[in-house]
Amino acid sequence: MRKPLVAALFALAIAGAGAAPAVAAPVSAKPAAPAQASATAVKAGTAATPTLRAVNLAGTVALSNCSGSVVRFPNSLDTDPALVLSNGHCLSTGFPEPGEVLVNQASSRTFSLLNSAGTRVATLRASKLAYGTMTDTDISIYQLTSTYATIKNSYGISALTVENTHPTAGTAITVASGYWKRLYSCNIDGFVYRLKEGDWTWKDSVRYTSACQTIGGTSGSPVIDQATGKVVAVNNTGNEDGARCTENNPCEVDASGNVTVRQGINYAQETYLIPACFTTGNQLSLSASGCTLPKP
Repeated sequence: MRKPLVAALFALAIAGAGAAPAVAAPVSAKPAAPAQASATAVKAGTAATPTLRAVNLAGTVALSNCSGSVVRFPNSLDTDPALVLSNGHCLSTGFPEPGEVLVNQASSRTFSLLNSAGTRVATLRASKLAYGTMTDTDISIYQLTSTYATIKNSYGISALTVENTHPTAGTAITVASGYWKRLYSCNIDGFVYRLKEGDWTWKDSVRYTSACQTIGGTSGSPVIDQATGKVVAVNNTGNEDGARCTENNPCEVDASGNVTVRQGINYAQETYLIPACFTTGNQLSLSASGCTLPKP
């Protein structure tokens, strides 16, 4: 998990009121040029460089303690209730225990909806927590009282689409934090077989290149593919102190059990598995064909 929010606020206060994270781009900035691809991507071969688009904060939200985004899936309809994606560790009820999966629980949590400039344009409200867990992944998905059409017609904001295919190493990405109203641009460095942090273990996590120096409060931010504008992961943690497999200091574990610690490197959880678990009307169905999210 990211540094506790109070610690992040203290760090910013020391640096000076209103100081921005060192590598965070202001919302008006264009995405940084792609960094050199990782060795994994180079060995795999690279295609022609895609045309990149400027990513902004439209559709992101600020939670009381984290970031998030209004999302839809490839089969979502404009008339469906909208969804908000964030982290499981951002739940207002606290961290889910290892093995714990929460589904369809009543919630009236609110979210500040941002436009492209990072200005709050509305307060959205949940009707329920559709899904939340920190087992195998670190996600929460809230169903809202508003439809996509209502949000678009009232505020001119469209939901971000969640990609339903596995992300690719070397992809230029932007982590868009609604809490800090900041953009962090880098590349996908590679993927981690198991990412272990304290009592929790996550599978096939995204590792960023070093340019994405996310901080506390960026948890739950959408990780956006700069070529497609789609969400490919959700930002959730980083190794801060170089410690091994402790809270705020995740470690990488390969298929043979070898442990690697990368101080200062940050991570996200893939989201391509989520669309298969939501069916007609954006309703959760963990028994749907192709749904492999952890079940209660």
